[in-house]
Amino acid sequence: ISLAAAPPLLNLDPRTAEDLLESLVDTSLLESAAPGRYRYHDLVRLYARACAERDEQPPVERELALSRLLDFYLATAAGVYALERPGDRLVAHLEPTRHPGLTFEDRHSALDWLFSEANCLLACAQQSTGQNMLRRAVDLLWAAKDLAESGANSKQYESAALTTRDAARTYGDARAEGRARTTITNVHIVAGRFDEAEAEAERAMQLARSADDPVPNCWAPNDRGVIAIYQGRHEEGEQHLLQAIENFRADSNFVGQASALCNLSRIHVSLGRVSSAIELAQQGIDIYDRMGLSLRLANGRYALGIALTRAGRLPEALNQLTEALALFHDNRQPLWEGVTHFRLAEAHLAAHRPTLAAAHAEQAIALRGIGGEWRRGTVLTVLGKALDSIGQPDRARACWHEALAIYEQLGAPEAEETRLLLMPVAAA
Repeated sequence: ISLAAAPPLLNLDPRTAEDLLESLVDTSLLESAAPGRYRYHDLVRLYARACAERDEQPPVERELALSRLLDFYLATAAGVYALERPGDRLVAHLEPTRHPGLTFEDRHSALDWLFSEANCLLACAQQSTGQNMLRRAVDLLWAAKDLAESGANSKQYESAALTTRDAARTYGDARAEGRARTTITNVHIVAGRFDEAEAEAERAMQLARSADDPVPNCWAPNDRGVIAIYQGRHEEGEQHLLQAIENFRADSNFVGQASALCNLSRIHVSLGRVSSAIELAQQGIDIYDRMGLSLRLANGRYALGIALTRAGRLPEALNQLTEALALFHDNRQPLWEGVTHFRLAEAHLAAHRPTLAAAHAEQAIALRGIGGEWRRGTVLTVLGKALDSIGQPDRARACWHEALAIYEQLGAPEAEETRLLLMPVAAA
């Protein structure tokens, strides 16, 4: 646990808490793993837990301690979220806390805190399933969603989200369940489990209506639009995203509106409406610029880069995607770096620069990307095209065979295109 998190847990002022922790280090009951961080030896932890559960204090004292820690994490994570996404209305809809949380000088120090506290924060959310803490635990996952999208803590994040969803369902808390299901939707999208993501998002929308909760009411249709993009259900996805835009506007959430506009741009690209796709992405970027956003601006430039690539405006597309890549890197989003390398590979291939396309595709494979195995298949397909263009047909065929195996296992429609790519290579 960190020195900043210990005072609310112990219900002590910071100086007294630090003195206590240091005295426990002196008696070898705690270890200081790093400056400002403390932990038990495994055996001491088990003994301390057994004492607490048996005779040290009644359960309500332990629950109050956990509740104070949860307040600290939620208040601070909400502050990080607000710093990363100024103007996003989510923070106005989070459960109130008694702890004010930490404040940060800049977004980089805020992200340092979020990622260094990830394991403790997610463990706290997963343990806070009591009825009086559950809504705050779910909201903590919302405020810390960067941990899921980065891929660094996706398994632990998913475990916590599933635990809170199941607890909310047990209590019959439609609001908590709807929000928990929306966090799980995001986890499934990141992993490329699109059918599961769609089922969670659809149920989240139903719960949002019954609970009159603007959070999943806005984000669930936005997520369903994204899922439809990946599954090729473009007309249906367009309707979901138009609904999301309307709901975001009703909530005065301009940042969410920009997200939905950029996603709608990708739908228009797939439908062949390239001019409107460029216009929609630019509208999203304009909103992000006005709000002073960094991470979300990367998403806008990513969407615009895709549209410009399809329009054949390749130098502009490469500029947008290169800027997006730098922003994703700056915001510690390696999975989004991966998909941006993939889009750069597509743009370079369209510009007849297969060597550069292959280099970006290989970077995309190394960094993985949003979409899991499905995304890996799309990258392998482009890498194969690049390798074939630079005179390496054997490596190209190996990439396409691997991509085809992925698509067939997933039942993805891209399998047919990959079979066609293999036919001329096999005939040669």
